[in-house]
Amino acid sequence: MTNQTVIITGAACGIGRAIADRCLKEGYRVLAVDISTAGLASLAADFPSADLSTHLVDVADGVQVNRFFDSLPVNQEEPSHLINNAGIYLGKNILTYTADDIQRVVAVNCLGAVFFTTRFAQELITSDRRGSIINMASVAGQEGSSDAVYGLSKAALIGFTKSCAMNFAPHIRVNAIAPALVSTSLLGNVPRERVDDYRHGELLKDPILPEDVADTVAFLLSEQSRCYTGAVFDINNGHYRR
Repeated sequence: MTNQTVIITGAACGIGRAIADRCLKEGYRVLAVDISTAGLASLAADFPSADLSTHLVDVADGVQVNRFFDSLPVNQEEPSHLINNAGIYLGKNILTYTADDIQRVVAVNCLGAVFFTTRFAQELITSDRRGSIINMASVAGQEGSSDAVYGLSKAALIGFTKSCAMNFAPHIRVNAIAPALVSTSLLGNVPRERVDDYRHGELLKDPILPEDVADTVAFLLSEQSRCYTGAVFDINNGHYRR
């Protein structure tokens, strides 16, 4: 068990919610960040714990991100870990994207991680503390996606992970997780034919659950992963093999 604090963005539903649950069970204090007031209220109701605090933040808004970090000393929180999980998937063909759509996907999926990572790393390195960052990438950033803008954003996260691992060593380990089709509500946005085609190519046939991703997060937060940084952990049932 641990008394360390972890920040989880996009914590109100899906993979983020499963990660919050797992971290609480592992003994972490959890700062759950999301843009959904209702989602955060539901999270707090389902996991009543003094170790969970919820924070309404639009990760794509640098001002809100800075305000969140500025509030932490007041609460005497010193996070040791950051999980950049917040992301959106529109499931659109690039030819139907509007400029506003593109900017929003890139802002949430990429800039959100940059904003949180920058402030988090500054806090740890300035105070000479150790910690870790986990970025939630996707198989879409490795082999492409029917939603090209989403694929772009996740590929960027993988590059960002490797660069930050170089920049923040030895203070902060930085790794990424690249899930494939995880059984969450977002799966409904993926074109049915794409899902069927992908399922056909999977070597393992049990569905990938949010809890499976949370298991990998738990490993990367632990001392068992102390020698890993700049790595990408694939969770894709053997569909994408490097």
